Amino acid sequence: MDGWALPALILVCSYFVGAIPFGVIVTRLAGAADPRSIGSGNIGATNVLRTGRKGLAVLTLLLDGGKGALAVLSAEAISPGSGPLAAVGAFFGHLFPVWLRFRGGKGVATLLGLTLALHWPTGLVAAAAWVLGLVVSRRSSIGGMAAATVTPVASAYFFRDDLTLMFLALALIVLWRHRANIERLIEGTEPRVGDRGQN
Repeated sequence: MDGWALPALILVCSYFVGAIPFGVIVTRLAGAADPRSIGSGNIGATNVLRTGRKGLAVLTLLLDGGKGALAVLSAEAISPGSGPLAAVGAFFGHLFPVWLRFRGGKGVATLLGLTLALHWPTGLVAAAAWVLGLVVSRRSSIGGMAAATVTPVASAYFFRDDLTLMFLALALIVLWRHRANIERLIEGTEPRVGDRGQN
């Protein structure tokens, strides 16, 4: 393929990879509650945890991250240098999946997965920030926002100027998706991991 055809195909295919709603799929296969019907209604791992099935939450986390990495690595194998384009497609696929009327997750796990695939040192720093924020605060939102915020900073530190602007844009979107969480953090009503509130 020449011109715009291959990039367009990569973008579309990556979107559909990212749009796979693993949180819904794994809970349905396991006979657990649909995450859209509990807590925040979010399809991510934190809300899947509210089904009381920790294993399903971990599986959702890994699969949501894995699809971001898969989209990037597949694109790079087909067309070297197209990883960032695939990352954007997968990220927006997760946030706005066509299968769920464009109501998807907040993008943290998928962002971590695609970051690890694009530049693993930056990905490791982001993952460490996520774990640290989660462990210290016991709030998933803080861990996720910490990971998103650190990603472009780490990318710039490693002189990956080709990725930093994209990471900054994705981080801002993650923060925007967490705006309700930010309001609850300010009010002191943000639940901790394991609570049956919002996320």
